Amino acid sequence: MKIICVGRNYTEHIEELKNERPDEPVLFQKPDTSILLKKQPFFIPDFSNDIHYEVEVLVKIKKIGKHIQPKFAHKYYDEIGLGIDFTARDLQQKLKEKGLPWEKAKAFDGAAVIGNKWIDKTELGDINDLNFRLERNEEVVQDSNTSYMLWKIDELIAYISTYFTLKIGDIIFTGTPAGVGKVEPEDRLTGYLEDKKMFSIKVK
Repeated sequence: MKIICVGRNYTEHIEELKNERPDEPVLFQKPDTSILLKKQPFFIPDFSNDIHYEVEVLVKIKKIGKHIQPKFAHKYYDEIGLGIDFTARDLQQKLKEKGLPWEKAKAFDGAAVIGNKWIDKTELGDINDLNFRLERNEEVVQDSNTSYMLWKIDELIAYISTYFTLKIGDIIFTGTPAGVGKVEPEDRLTGYLEDKKMFSIKVK
């Protein structure tokens, strides 16, 4: 099982980090050791003073696929979830300035929150028009809709499968909207997909 993440897939988030708008999806991966264990808090690592939350809609792959055409991509997933791509922003910035990979800033232990449940896409209607949000201590900090994605879910699956064979159980993090910010000890982060609570975690 692998976690494939998409960067810079929402225009406003690109602008808030002063990044260039990409011509094609930006991809990176997280190992399975980055998954935050169920019912465990997120511990801020010692190597960063600027850990950011990034809420994202998730897709779970249900069958093996390679070179998938966009028109067939919907056949490769049934379930939609929500999670957080934790990012050591200070470390990421240093790595970017040197032209180095981001893994240390994106793939450390506990950096991938995967919600407690998955929702069948047939229960959600149009997956390209899903509302989702993140609350920090009961205050909404990220609030968006999948319609704002530069590349929609089926396009992402087709693109990703050009480079990586997708296998059963693989999870795609589809990108984060604007509103990312620093976490502090004792924060409570709660994610909602169409008003369904998908996760709630404590920061330590």
